[in-house]
Amino acid sequence: MNNEPSLLDTFFEECEDLIIALSDGLTEMRDGQADNETINAVFRAVHSIKGAAGAFALDDLVNFAHKFETVLDDVRAQRLAPDDSLLRTLQRAGDMLADLVDNARNATPANRALVDPVLAELQAFLGPEEDTATDEFVFEPMSLDLGGQDDTSPVYRISFTPGRTFYALGHDPLLLILAIQDLGPTEICVTANDLPNNFSNLHWDDGYLTWTITLSGPVSDLPIREIFQFVDDLCDLRIENNECAPFAQTTFPDHPPQPEPESGPTTDAPQRGLKDEQAERTAIKPTTTLRVDPERIDRLINAVGELIINQSVISQRLQEAALPNSSELFADLDDYKLLAREIQEGVMAIRAQPVKPLFQRMLRIAREASDATGKSVVLITEGETTEVDKTVIERLADPLTHMIRNAIDHGIESPEKRIKSGKAQQGIIRLSASQRSGSIVIEIADDGAGLNRPQIRDTAIKKGLIADDTILSDQEIDQLLFAPGFSTAAEVTNLSGRGVGMDVVKTTITGLGGRVAISTVPGRGTTFSITLPLTLAVMDGMIINVSGQTMVVPITNILETIRPSQTDLSKIGLNNDLLRIRGDYVPIIDLAERLGHAPPGRPLTDRVLLLIQTESIAQCALAVDDIYDQRQVVVKSLQGNYGYILGVSGATILGDGKIALIIDPEAITNTTSVQSQIAQPTEGGRSYVAA
Repeated sequence: MNNEPSLLDTFFEECEDLIIALSDGLTEMRDGQADNETINAVFRAVHSIKGAAGAFALDDLVNFAHKFETVLDDVRAQRLAPDDSLLRTLQRAGDMLADLVDNARNATPANRALVDPVLAELQAFLGPEEDTATDEFVFEPMSLDLGGQDDTSPVYRISFTPGRTFYALGHDPLLLILAIQDLGPTEICVTANDLPNNFSNLHWDDGYLTWTITLSGPVSDLPIREIFQFVDDLCDLRIENNECAPFAQTTFPDHPPQPEPESGPTTDAPQRGLKDEQAERTAIKPTTTLRVDPERIDRLINAVGELIINQSVISQRLQEAALPNSSELFADLDDYKLLAREIQEGVMAIRAQPVKPLFQRMLRIAREASDATGKSVVLITEGETTEVDKTVIERLADPLTHMIRNAIDHGIESPEKRIKSGKAQQGIIRLSASQRSGSIVIEIADDGAGLNRPQIRDTAIKKGLIADDTILSDQEIDQLLFAPGFSTAAEVTNLSGRGVGMDVVKTTITGLGGRVAISTVPGRGTTFSITLPLTLAVMDGMIINVSGQTMVVPITNILETIRPSQTDLSKIGLNNDLLRIRGDYVPIIDLAERLGHAPPGRPLTDRVLLLIQTESIAQCALAVDDIYDQRQVVVKSLQGNYGYILGVSGATILGDGKIALIIDPEAITNTTSVQSQIAQPTEGGRSYVAA
């Protein structure tokens, strides 16, 4: 009984893979790309969940899956045509099956108000239930005939001998036999000819029993093969058919037919051959994956972080020793740095997971939002194999949910408006993921009406978010969507209207060290781009000096570093400076002043400017005193001990043991003093926001 919790956990982990396969198959069926194998794969996924759930007495899950697979069985037997109505019901059933798996995992009862309507829709495709039928799926008791079997008119004869690995992986012959009984009348015989005469020679983990099942009734061989699909390489299996010829052997594609034995005297060689084959299978490892407790991975990541800190300490000590650059120690240190980075990347890859499960959850969100708004919308996913840190995937669910719902509710027009504007009646949303320059980019693009910037600005004024006379660029107007309390919805609905959705998006993405960008074309659609770091524990940073304090600026935000000359600088207003670069003017922010330090008293020509890019301002220059180095740093959170600090995203430990704050460029630039500056005309006739 001590193994039950781990077996149950394994069942739920396998259910996740089966739900993904189910969702993939249903999506292909919806897109008209499905063939017979796709339909069979969908059926197998539901059937596998039902069979395993029965072993744990998960009745709600078993009963629903039984009805679900009955409809799927009619589809693959071509008794039901997969039209739009049936496909919508199958997708809802797939969503409900995933919910029931979650309910079973959390030991919570199923919500009958949600389950029963879906069951009724499935039953509607099967026709009225007979009086003798029951909604509940019950396993029939198994009858055993140990003396032999009646060979009157069998259709299939299934014989299998489980090997050592079969039992070692927790498989049970009884579950296979019960599943075969679902297909029709059966007669079962078990032989124990291989049992040793001396029980002292009996090994409990060896397979000595051979099960022979005679199955009658109108059934094909495909359901039988599906029952054995996960164990066919763990047992000696024969499926014989006498429908056309006396017990012509039927084999799986993965197991080619064995040649007929040559005629000759009968010996026990076949038995020895079977034992040898089982021994070979036992020697082969049955799995190529290893399940690891996430806490162990976290401890390993922390250890790698300490390794990188130790590397910085050694580097600091060598600099203090004033050794010549030709010293072999510096070459050894470079090797150490490369090895530390390789270990860090390898450890981070352990936590990396494809975004496919997350994207598939969004398919359901899109379907529900489409039904709620009465719009016809299809969600197309791309780059599902892109791998992201597991923590990032978990925290991205809510932001993507809000953005998908917003795209359908506000972005996609009604079918009537789309037809008038010359578009297809069905709206399209593309959800894609990719890796670019050491970052993860997730894009949500719709082909809707685009952002109505005048309406967004008027709404912000009415809600008191900006003043009437505030002059904003298009990009700044777009960023108003993320303001707390902002909403253009006329009334509160289940999808929108409370002004908290996009605020949650911005807060969550910023908390992950990422940023959100918006691009829109009126009448053609809007694209939201989320850029996230590949890892949350380690980052590349620029080590800087600000009023005698050592700090770190993320490399991902820095476009270039500049030593300005007097001709590169301009004044606007009383105390605001501008940097002229390649014909454009960008505001200069004194980082020391912004963080509350006393002004350094050094002219800008004697300092360094970091040209950075944020979501609130396209380009901005941070004035710092000096640049020390560029290196990999370990990010430590400050919120647990100090709470949120404006302009600071975390801290790191330097080689000399001192703590350096990590600057948050987005928070530094996204302040009232920067955003409220009035745009001024320039000699080129263009306007720029001044700091």
